[in-house]
Amino acid sequence: MASAPPLPESNSPDVEAMGAEELLRWGYAEFGDQLCLTCSWQKQSSALVHMVAELGLPLDVIELDTHLFFRESYETRDRLVRRYGLNLIQPDVLTVAEQHRHEGPNLWERDPDRCCHLRKVEPLIAALEPYDAWISGIRRDQSPSRAETPKLQWSERYGVWKVHPLVDWDEQRVWAYIKVNEIPYNPLHETGYRSIGCMPCTKPTRPDEEERAGRWAGSDKLECGLHVEAPAST
Repeated sequence: MASAPPLPESNSPDVEAMGAEELLRWGYAEFGDQLCLTCSWQKQSSALVHMVAELGLPLDVIELDTHLFFRESYETRDRLVRRYGLNLIQPDVLTVAEQHRHEGPNLWERDPDRCCHLRKVEPLIAALEPYDAWISGIRRDQSPSRAETPKLQWSERYGVWKVHPLVDWDEQRVWAYIKVNEIPYNPLHETGYRSIGCMPCTKPTRPDEEERAGRWAGSDKLECGLHVEAPAST
């Protein structure tokens, strides 16, 4: 396995001590237009889109669209694109009909790992090829599988640096930031959907459950695979 390449300007920045805005400014100073932001139109996307715009960082935004999002997610995307003038990159994704022909109907029910790999991981691998660094909105408090995530991380799988400005924020802090800045957000969050993914695999959660408990509910699956370094089974 190849080791991570040295950072462009400094090999050991104290990124863990940086706040979200400072980390974004540092990331842009290091990577410039080789830095991108990914969005799936949940609350973290809203917060980061606003933060990047407020800092004046002209970043490409890669949409993690599986073609199975809720209508409200697409409407949220359109509101954010209009308000912030996003340069939106939309990767090619296998159509649902094509997936049905090749894999059989409703793959998400029979093999959700395979479905996520085809509709999320493979498109993102291709989309990240022009970039050296990727801003993601994951947070440590979302699930046990994310609890040890650092603010800066080399991804062997994607061949990029991963930058996590909100990783040490909790859910309440994200909401406070959205409300005080009057940022458009996905209205499904107000109907029990604390974490929002694809329609067939997302359910509302109770307040006493983990934030991502509604994702692949009833299974032991915790991650779609985007943030898992080990290659997904194909």
